[in-house]
Amino acid sequence: MPQPKVEDRDGFVINCLEAPLDVDIKDGGRVVVLNTKNLPLVGEVGFGADLFLIDGHSMCSPGFSCDSALQVTCTLLVGVEEFKLFFVVSKIADPEGMSWFSIVTTPDPNFTHLAGRTSVWKALSPEVLQAAFKVDAEVEQLFRSKRTSDAISLSLIVVFSLSL
Repeated sequence: MPQPKVEDRDGFVINCLEAPLDVDIKDGGRVVVLNTKNLPLVGEVGFGADLFLIDGHSMCSPGFSCDSALQVTCTLLVGVEEFKLFFVVSKIADPEGMSWFSIVTTPDPNFTHLAGRTSVWKALSPEVLQAAFKVDAEVEQLFRSKRTSDAISLSLIVVFSLSL
């Protein structure tokens, strides 16, 4: 039987834990996105994927697709009695950290975020945010300060380092 060669795997197989990182945030987390650049096979099958690894006490904020792609992540929801197919979540890691793998319904996903320095929420006035979230000026100011000073934002993921 012929011996397998590493070069024969190119374009067909990738080890997400050894792949170059798309996002690497110190004390926050790392992301590897499987797309047509690092795994051409996803172009043939029509979907991509991503692997998120967030450090202890970190948070991944919700994001949204700029190209109508869906991101499917299997998550165990503790204490949720009603099953919902689609919903927005923030993921917060315990002291040990957290990881998940998601399938994306396009081979070259284009996601953006709802929080961080370049958030669309920054364009909204304090009054609009207070009315939208039914909070007073003090809470809105705290929210605004966290969005601009603590968040590290990138085009694919937002990871916050929480001070506990």
